[in-house]
Amino acid sequence: MTDEGDEPTEELSDENNSEEIEIVDPVRILEEKVEELEKEKQYSAAELINLRQRYARERNSLLKFSGMNLASKILPVMDYLEKAISIENSETEKFLEGVNLTMKTLKLILENEGVEKIDAQDKVFNPSFMEAIAVIPVPEGKEPGSVMEVIEDGYMFHERVLRPVKVIVSEDQN
Repeated sequence: MTDEGDEPTEELSDENNSEEIEIVDPVRILEEKVEELEKEKQYSAAELINLRQRYARERNSLLKFSGMNLASKILPVMDYLEKAISIENSETEKFLEGVNLTMKTLKLILENEGVEKIDAQDKVFNPSFMEAIAVIPVPEGKEPGSVMEVIEDGYMFHERVLRPVKVIVSEDQN
């Protein structure tokens, strides 16, 4: 019995070995790897530029057409106003009915789009969504800093102020 390590092996001469074995140059291998990585880097950079350009085009398109939905919903309101204006015999009752219908439709459209009226009457003044245009002395039975009168309604668009409420605020004159 012989061990595998004990088998006789043939030694090749140096002449045969040098022809069959290719000399591996580590510098050349590293240069090829660097070249390959540079190509990958260029490809990734080009892909990133393309993604940014596509994102910019899509964003511009979204911004351009974002109001289209609201505009299409407001068109019937414009039609109602045109009908109200075109009433020949100025029947006040029909005219007012048309304007009221238009107002209700417009309010409904804006509510559906996320626009809400800010309720400020008799509330404590809040500068986050109110603008004080005048200050008056506190009347009896009222708290200082409360809204006494709403001059112009304000509106929220989802969680943001679309237009602040313009109010008159009470102030302690001490």
